[in-house]
Amino acid sequence: MQQTILAISGKPGLYKLVSRGNNNLIVEALDSTHRRQPAFGTDRITSLGDIAMFTDDEDIALMEVFEKVKELEGGKKASIDFKKASGDDLRDYFAKVLPNFDRDRVHNSDIKKLIQWYNILIENGITDFKDEEKAETATEEKAAE
Repeated sequence: MQQTILAISGKPGLYKLVSRGNNNLIVEALDSTHRRQPAFGTDRITSLGDIAMFTDDEDIALMEVFEKVKELEGGKKASIDFKKASGDDLRDYFAKVLPNFDRDRVHNSDIKKLIQWYNILIENGITDFKDEEKAETATEEKAAE
């Protein structure tokens, strides 16, 4: 899932990889339209699995942050309205999710985007944010005991 959900710079929302063409990717919007469109090599395309958030220790994968939001919200959409919330409200909310986030390098716009993306994923029934490789390794370790 992590490698097939994409963010495209300059385009709002998230996209699901549908197919690969010769010089492009075919993506489907994760919104009510589910519109398919090409994404070209000139677009800055980033997989959600490649994004991390800054913390005071080491960077944490975006999927782990989504998992923490899901735990805080009980699997429902975020309780904060990111469009109307003040910067202090956003930072207070995010401190509940990730207490050791780097307050200098994580901007309010980053928190807004994270909440927006989380809501999009929840609305589309994508709730398994755990890293599949780590989950398999943990399952294998438990089986070995």
